Amino acid sequence: MAIIEKHFYSRLPIAGAALLLTASTLLGGCVVRVASPPPPPRVYVRPSPPPLPAYEPVVDVEVQANEAPPPLPDYEQPPCPEEGFMWTPGYWAWGGGGYYWVPGTWVQPPRVGVLWTPAYWGFVAGIYAFHPGYWGPHVGYYGGVNYGFGYVGVGFAGGRWVGNSFAYNRSVNNVNVTVIHNTYNETVVNNVNVTKVSYNGGPGGTVAAPTSQERAAAAEPHVQPTAMQHQHVQEAVRNPALAARTNGGRPAIAATPRPAAFNAPGVVGAHGAAAPGAAAMAARSPGQPGQPNSAQRLAGQQNAAQRTAGQGQQNSFARTRGQPSGGAARQAQAGTYNPGQARSAPATGAKAAKPGPQPKPQRPAPEAKKGER
Repeated sequence: MAIIEKHFYSRLPIAGAALLLTASTLLGGCVVRVASPPPPPRVYVRPSPPPLPAYEPVVDVEVQANEAPPPLPDYEQPPCPEEGFMWTPGYWAWGGGGYYWVPGTWVQPPRVGVLWTPAYWGFVAGIYAFHPGYWGPHVGYYGGVNYGFGYVGVGFAGGRWVGNSFAYNRSVNNVNVTVIHNTYNETVVNNVNVTKVSYNGGPGGTVAAPTSQERAAAAEPHVQPTAMQHQHVQEAVRNPALAARTNGGRPAIAATPRPAAFNAPGVVGAHGAAAPGAAAMAARSPGQPGQPNSAQRLAGQQNAAQRTAGQGQQNSFARTRGQPSGGAARQAQAGTYNPGQARSAPATGAKAAKPGPQPKPQRPAPEAKKGER
């Protein structure tokens, strides 16, 4: 074998023999590997968006103010307009550089099974923060503020859901049983001090803290106010008669039978407030700068009526003293007063003045005797 190899290599050129020996050496010490096919290129697939929640989250704090809101006004609840409507109490909101009153009203809930948690103000770190109301399966924390009509500071005692129908507690709600039949009568025990404080914490505020049930309700999914409730608030902020600096904390429109129905029949004013009609006129005609609005014009008319009434009293007093009154007095001042005309034209709306003493008829001159000149 060695001789053959030697003879074989001897016949090859020197360069070819060296190349053949190198190749054989390399093949004897290497392992041949078969390369696997390259992986396919990666394709990016956009993840599908998560399903929308059934409830929208509620905003925790919406507005802040440096002064405390006014006390809650005292007012009556208008009757429930239709079965299924739920009561939402009024509250003070901030806008236009001051507080304004959002009237309480009956609202149709957004869905079956939800309850209304009222808005409230809370004093935190030297400021008053507004917490808006919301709908949810249970009534949450609203600062311990006693809004009345079932909202006594904790929970809600004005009604409950029975299946797909809402039952009203007649002891705290104004419902007409001839129209609304799903009612019950349950006495509500008020375990908190009945005050008109409209905020929690701070000087003079309520001292209530969230209960375990209210904390659980805060973690539940919530539904924001309905479109009609938003319209109700927008109507309130545009009404100058609802500003606290205008009504002195006693709004003439304290509650309405339906949302945004500020001029409809059934509007209730706060105790001690002006007539709701004057507030409605002010809302319809706010007036231009330098011009009186409807409320001011109404006040001017009332003042004019008072002045007229006062003049009438003075005229009556003048008549009792036998002096000319009304137009007769003006004629006397002008120097054109005629007692005969005054007697022939009695004063309108009052008893005619008694005629004065008639002048005595003058006797005719005696006839001259015959013969006398």
